Amino acid sequence: MIVVRNIFQLKFGTAKDAISLMNEIAPWAQAITFENVRVLTDVTGKAYTMVLEMQYKNLADFEKTITEHFKDPAWKSWYQRFAPLCESSYREIMNVVVDM
Repeated sequence: MIVVRNIFQLKFGTAKDAISLMNEIAPWAQAITFENVRVLTDVTGKAYTMVLEMQYKNLADFEKTITEHFKDPAWKSWYQRFAPLCESSYREIMNVVVDM
């Protein structure tokens, strides 16, 4: 099992819009087989941080899903509205070694 965390550093003042867009895309994300999708925002640390966290069986499932969804017109349209809200982003992929 792996956890993929997409970490976005939002522009100042854009958190409400980013959260709204995440809520808008959530049903689509769940429909294309993302497992255990969560959106997290900062409480401490670097302000205006948003994390999109998803779980997959393995890297092959992640690669297949991401390849398919990047082609989807719904995702492309959504991403054109989300990307301008971000200063930067990066991705972490972690192995789940203990699931409590």
